[in-house]
Amino acid sequence: MNRLRTKARSTSYGWWIAIAGSLNMALTSGPTFHAQSVIFAAVESQTGWSRTLVSGVGTFGRFGGAMLGPIEGFMVDRIGAAWMMLVGLVIGGFGFILLSQMGESALIYYIAYFILSLGFSGGGFVPATAAVAKWLPTRRATGIAIVLAGSSIGGFMVPAISWGIKNHGFESTMMAIGIAGITMAPVFFWAFSRRGVRPGDQDMDDPAKSGVIVDDGSFTLREALHTRTFWVLSGTHALANLSVGAVSAHLVLHLTDIGIPDLKAAGVIPIFVGIAFFAQLGGGFIGDKLDKRFMLSISLVIQSISVIVLAYASSYGGAVVFALLWGVGFGSRGPILHALRGDYFGSRYFGSILGIASFPMILGMTATPVLVGLAFDLQGTYKWAFLTTATTGFMASILVLFAQSPVRPTRHGGWIDDTTPLV
Repeated sequence: MNRLRTKARSTSYGWWIAIAGSLNMALTSGPTFHAQSVIFAAVESQTGWSRTLVSGVGTFGRFGGAMLGPIEGFMVDRIGAAWMMLVGLVIGGFGFILLSQMGESALIYYIAYFILSLGFSGGGFVPATAAVAKWLPTRRATGIAIVLAGSSIGGFMVPAISWGIKNHGFESTMMAIGIAGITMAPVFFWAFSRRGVRPGDQDMDDPAKSGVIVDDGSFTLREALHTRTFWVLSGTHALANLSVGAVSAHLVLHLTDIGIPDLKAAGVIPIFVGIAFFAQLGGGFIGDKLDKRFMLSISLVIQSISVIVLAYASSYGGAVVFALLWGVGFGSRGPILHALRGDYFGSRYFGSILGIASFPMILGMTATPVLVGLAFDLQGTYKWAFLTTATTGFMASILVLFAQSPVRPTRHGGWIDDTTPLV
């Protein structure tokens, strides 16, 4: 009876964690991911800089995330999601405040974007996803889908950000985002630091009172790195996200180039995030029922086809078709991919494993914005750059089919010492 009550309490608390993580993702991904191309368009209009210089800040900002991604995952496993969110959101908020004061200084522009990207990255995706993976081990895909659905909700901030820039100026809008991040930091700290009961009758914030933990079959980071599956999934994620980097940085710039007005171009984003919201929830539900590898492959094919549509789009109608397909493909593949990683490697060291796994993915997204911007400056079109990233998406859809469940590590005595270093 006690075990049944513990399971019910942990599951109930896990869903609250998923909802809080979803709200966190809305705040952290809306301005930095979905609205990135809107911010770039505003900077280009204000400064007259080249596309390479304007979009290169995305590369610079994500480079910091790539370097610290493994540390983020390690710290989440050690100090908890609550502290990571508190510190990250405060840092990211100050980054946006600094961005509001950039004027025409490229140096301040790059420094500010580095700080805000670092803060909102460290205080957003990794801690939110890792917390849900630990609290909902049997409904992991659905829980992660709820978290990622928050990113789609954040996409609805884009028209508001575009409207704010147009009517109140770039400086005031960036200042408001920064203040919002700092204000919400203690709220998320409270939500994720409340005590609940995890599976195993242990408090989330005090999982190792005895120093010895029963082996639940989870891979340590070292063990995961020695499997082929880890690298197959990491390669899949990296190839798939090249198009994500291109779209997030250059979508609005491309749509305005083909004659769509600024606000109408920004309005395309809520279309695909609305579709992505339901695709993420549906992908999470289906991912808990069917073979995740094949579901993920199908999602990646749809995502790649949408990028081809975008490359040839010449009107608002083409942009809408892209948005519909992108919402389905990009939306559904996120929760399935992360849940698949959890299924293969377990939840205990999920944060550390996710942090290292995100390194090649972020490196790919780091290079894409500036390379696509450079391609535009040289060719005067985004067509060939978009087609190239679509090709890498098709490659990812094939690669993921080679991901096999790794052999579980064997440990003597059925226990592991919690003080054993992860790497």
